[in-house]
Amino acid sequence: MPVPLVHVETSPTLPGHADAVVIGGGIVGVFAAYYLARRGLAVALIEKGRIGAEQSSRNWGWCRQQNRDARELPMATLSLDLWERFTSDSGEATGFSRCGLFYLSNDDAELAGWARWGEFAKTAGITTHMLDSRQASERGAATGRSWKGGVFSPTDGTASPADAAPAVARAIMKQGGTVHQMCAVRGVETSAGRLSAVVTERGTIRTPLAVLSAGAWASSFCHQIGVALPIASIRSSALALSPSNAPLPPALHTAGVSITKRGDGGHTLAISGRGRVDPTLQQLRFAPQFLPMFVKRWRNLLPGGLEGLRAGHETLGRWRLDEPTPMECTRILDPKPDQATIRLTHARAIELLPALKRSQVTATWAGYIDSTPDGVPVIGELGALPGLIVAAGFSGHGFGIGPGAGHLIADLATAATPIVDAKPYAPERFARRGGTKVADF
Repeated sequence: MPVPLVHVETSPTLPGHADAVVIGGGIVGVFAAYYLARRGLAVALIEKGRIGAEQSSRNWGWCRQQNRDARELPMATLSLDLWERFTSDSGEATGFSRCGLFYLSNDDAELAGWARWGEFAKTAGITTHMLDSRQASERGAATGRSWKGGVFSPTDGTASPADAAPAVARAIMKQGGTVHQMCAVRGVETSAGRLSAVVTERGTIRTPLAVLSAGAWASSFCHQIGVALPIASIRSSALALSPSNAPLPPALHTAGVSITKRGDGGHTLAISGRGRVDPTLQQLRFAPQFLPMFVKRWRNLLPGGLEGLRAGHETLGRWRLDEPTPMECTRILDPKPDQATIRLTHARAIELLPALKRSQVTATWAGYIDSTPDGVPVIGELGALPGLIVAAGFSGHGFGIGPGAGHLIADLATAATPIVDAKPYAPERFARRGGTKVADF
C-alpha cells in the first residue's frame, strides 16, 4: 500500500443474525455502523479488504464548510461538531483539528465566486473571512509572492485519513458491534419483497436492514439487484512529502495545487479536480448523465487507460452468490497513480512554496472517487428493495462529511428525526433524466 494503514483487529466470528449489516468499511460505513451501534443495535460491519483502505485513506483529510454546495453545507457544519464529539465520546483519536483552511488566488472571477459564497455563508451562520491583497499576501508569506486576495475559514479543519476510519472501527467494537475484514459481500436475499439477509463469502447474516456504503463499488452492487445507480469513478492521484520545518499553512488551496500538513509533519499534495477517466462499460452506460459534468470539467478530466477494466469495480456482469465476485479478486482498489499528474503536482508545489524543495517524495498513490451526475451523494432507502439504504457517490467530499452522513443513515434506519434534511440526497432524484429512465428506485 502506498498509503500507510492502521491495523484493526477483525472480530473472530461472523454473526448469523444482526439488527443491521453495513457493507463497506470506508469513513461513511464506519460512522454509520458506529451510530447504529450507539443506539443499541447489533451491528456487523463487513469489509471486503481492510478498513479505510480505499479512498478514505487516500484523500486530503479536509473537513470543510468553505465553498460547499448549499445542499451539503448543513451536513458539513454538523460533521465538524461530530468529529470533535467522537473523540470525547469514544476515546479514539482521528487526528481532527480545526486548524482552519486557507485559499489564495490571483483570479478575479474565482475571488468573486468566493465572495458570493461568503455572503451566502453568512445567512447560514458560517464564519469565513475574505482577505484583501495585503491580508492574503501576509498570511501567504511562505509563498514569497503577492496575491490579489483569498479566504480563510477558521472553523474548518483536517483529520488524518490513515487514522480516522480505523479509530471509528475500534469504537464500533467498544459499542458491541463486530467488524469483519477480508470478507466480501456477494449479494442480498429477500423475503416478501424486503431485504432479509446479506450473503458474504463466509456465510449468510439474517438481517432486516443493510447499509450499502461501498464507494466506487456501489453502482455495480446495485446492478446485481436490478437498480441502475449512476456513478462514475474518477482516478485521482496524489503524493506525500517528507516532514518540513518550514512555517507553512496547515491546509492551503490554490488553483494550481493544494497542500495539507500530515500528522507526521510531512505534506500531502494534489491538484483539485484533476483526474483520469478510465473507460469501463459502466462509464459508457451512464455517459449521457455525466456528459454535462465532463464538459464543464474538461480541462482537468483527462482520458484514462485500462485501470478501471482491470480493477473490476465497474462491471455490468452478474455475480453468483455461491461463487467469488470481482470484490474477492480485487480486495483493495489500488490503481496506478498518473505519473504526469504526480510530476506536475510536485513542480507546482515547489514553485508555490520553495521551502518544499528540501523535502523528499515519500509516497505516491491514486484512488477512485465515486461521483454522481450532480456532485451530491445518494443517501436513502431504495424503493425497489425496502430495508437497503444506499450511501454512495460522495464525489470526493465523503471524508469531511463522513460523521454527518453516518448519523443521517442511522436516523433513517431507526426512523429518528434526521440530523439534516434528507431530501437533497434522495436516490429518487435520479429516477428520470431527460425523459429516459435510468434508475428503478
